[in-house]
Amino acid sequence: MKKIIAITSCPVGIAHTYMAAENLEKAGKAVGAEVKVETHGSIGIENELTAKDIEEAAGVIIAADTKIDKSRFGGKPLITVGVQEGIHHADELVGEILAGKAPIYKSTETTISAETKSESENLGKKIYKSLMNGVSYMVPFVVTGGLLIAISLTLGGTATPEGIKIPEGTIWATMNSIGSIAMGLMVPILSAFIAQSIADRPGLVPGFIGGMLAANGALYGSDANAGFLGGIITGFLAGFIALGIKKVRVPKALQSIMPIIVIPILGSLAVGFVFIYVIGEPVALLFSSLTHFLAGMQGGSEIVLAMILGAMIAFDMGGPFNKVAFLFGSGLIAEGNYSIMGPIAVAICIPPLALGLASLILKTKFTKTEREAGKASLAMGLFGITEGAIPFASTDPLRVIPSIVVGAMTGSVI
Repeated sequence: MKKIIAITSCPVGIAHTYMAAENLEKAGKAVGAEVKVETHGSIGIENELTAKDIEEAAGVIIAADTKIDKSRFGGKPLITVGVQEGIHHADELVGEILAGKAPIYKSTETTISAETKSESENLGKKIYKSLMNGVSYMVPFVVTGGLLIAISLTLGGTATPEGIKIPEGTIWATMNSIGSIAMGLMVPILSAFIAQSIADRPGLVPGFIGGMLAANGALYGSDANAGFLGGIITGFLAGFIALGIKKVRVPKALQSIMPIIVIPILGSLAVGFVFIYVIGEPVALLFSSLTHFLAGMQGGSEIVLAMILGAMIAFDMGGPFNKVAFLFGSGLIAEGNYSIMGPIAVAICIPPLALGLASLILKTKFTKTEREAGKASLAMGLFGITEGAIPFASTDPLRVIPSIVVGAMTGSVI
């Protein structure tokens, strides 16, 4: 039996990662091949490939939207695609490996430079993958902070003319402080891991420092900070600056200290000066204006906003539209505006809950496989994982996607 090895990874590391792994394994069984998949999920690396696995493999499939180190696969036929390809075209990928059509991967200077050229030609894809990498690391901080703040306000808050207040010195005030710290790390983490995706570890320090600058408006003379928009800007700025410094040829004596001293220091200074003196205040003003505009929406305007956010969340179930809406709501939480996240949170849950319930209640309308997927979808919906709806959307997109978009919009408006 021929053996194929694979790696799957999605930005959030929850649903797409494991769906791609399952589909690749099924595709292998269908043609009598063994497919071992190493998953890079939010829990970390699971089912890790061994040196023996790599040696025995007929080829390698990497279905990922995050950065994967390929150096261990030198000399092996290798296919690199996005995680969606692993979900929807697993049969074709396995067939390409078995037919010997995959190119041989060579971890040489020539190959690396060729890859760099390819990446520069696909700048849009690189930017998207880097943004999603930052989001994947940011999400646990937002979820932790948001839930702790919500619980502390709900159980320990008291109504006052100024809003819900938590009495000082209580356990709920302590919980609220812990949640606020988690939320405060949101922008620096987003920025740091965008930069890390672009420039590897040398990008982390300037990315993190840039994110801290974006979250501290006082440093560039603004009453409001630059929020997640500023974090995205500093992440890309730090990443590309660090990448540029990495490419500078230096004497061998300096090579060992470049990634731990030279790049972090020069990169941090460059990002800091550019953001403080050029970018920070305009971005903060934009974000502040947007916040005031949304906060001032009343009546029909709030309904329109809820409809737009609901549609964006449900449309691609964890993709870029979903992430933009989620980042928007998260950024407003950090600004002290909690109301916008309500419609977003409802929309996140509706697609997987609705399809899970439908598969259980209307059993004759679904296949056995879909009913099994429905159970998982229902469970994922309870924890706010929109990706649970993907198996249904991928098999019948023309009916499923419009229906969940309308459902999410309705829930958001309510």
